[in-house]
Amino acid sequence: MTSFRDLHVPGKPFILANAWDAGSAKILAALGAKAIATTSAGHAFTLGLKDMGNISRQQSLEHSRQLVEATNLPVSGDLENGYGHSPQDVATTIVAAAQAGLAGCCIEDTRLPTSEPYEFSFAVERIEAAIQAARSIEGDFVLAARADGVMTGKYNTDEAIRRLKAFEGVGADVLYAPLPPSLEELGRICKSVNAPVNALAAGKFAKYTVQDFANIGVARISLGSALSRVTHTAIINSARQMFENGDFSSFLGKVNAGEVEALFDQVKIDSGK
Repeated sequence: MTSFRDLHVPGKPFILANAWDAGSAKILAALGAKAIATTSAGHAFTLGLKDMGNISRQQSLEHSRQLVEATNLPVSGDLENGYGHSPQDVATTIVAAAQAGLAGCCIEDTRLPTSEPYEFSFAVERIEAAIQAARSIEGDFVLAARADGVMTGKYNTDEAIRRLKAFEGVGADVLYAPLPPSLEELGRICKSVNAPVNALAAGKFAKYTVQDFANIGVARISLGSALSRVTHTAIINSARQMFENGDFSSFLGKVNAGEVEALFDQVKIDSGK
C-alpha cells in the first residue's frame, strides 16, 4: 500500500475523503478512497453540537480512533487548533494523535472558539512545536498547517501565502488555505510554495473537477464537512415532506440496507495494523 505521505504529489491530487463515523468511513473505503480524514464539523453535528471549538481533545481523538479501526486506510485528523492555544498544547495533541493511530493531521491558525487568527509569529511557533512533536514520535506523521484567515475573512491571500511559507519553513509537510477567492488564487498559492497543497472541494470550489485541481498543482483534495452535509440535506428535505405534507415518497427508490451492508462487507480490517 502506498504510504500516506507518498500519496501527496503536486499535480496528481488524491481525494482525502472526510468521514463522520465508522460507517461512512467503511462506505468511502469500499467505493475507492485512498485515505480517510475526520471532519470537525461533521463529528460535531453527530453530537448535536456546533462546529468551531465545541469538541474536546479527548472526544476528537476517541472519534479518530474509531475511524482508524474502521478500515485499513490511513486516517488524517481534523484537529482544529490543536485543542489549546499554547505551542505545548499543540505538541501534546500531536503526540496523542499518533498514539490514536492517525497518519497525520491538520492544525489551523484560528484562536478558537473565536474566528480571529493567531498573531503571525505565534502561529508559526505553534506549527513549529507541532512539527517537533511529530518528528519525535515513532513512525511517519504527515502534518498539514492551515491558514484559515482567507476563509474566515480575517486576512487576504497574500497574508495566507506569507503564513504558509513560514509554516513550510519550520517543516510543515502539507499546506492548506481553505477557500481562497478563486481557482486562480489557489493556483498562486500552489506556485508560491514547494510543499504539497491541500484544496477544499466545497462551496464554489465544488464545481471544479479533480483535473482542474491537478492543472494548478494541487496535491490533495479534501471535502471538509461537505459530504456529511449531503446527508443532512437529505434528512431535512425528506423530513419537511413527511411532517408538512405527510409524504414519504422521498424515501422510495433509494439505497437499501442490503446495499449498505454489502459495502461494509467489502472492507477487510487487518487487526494487526
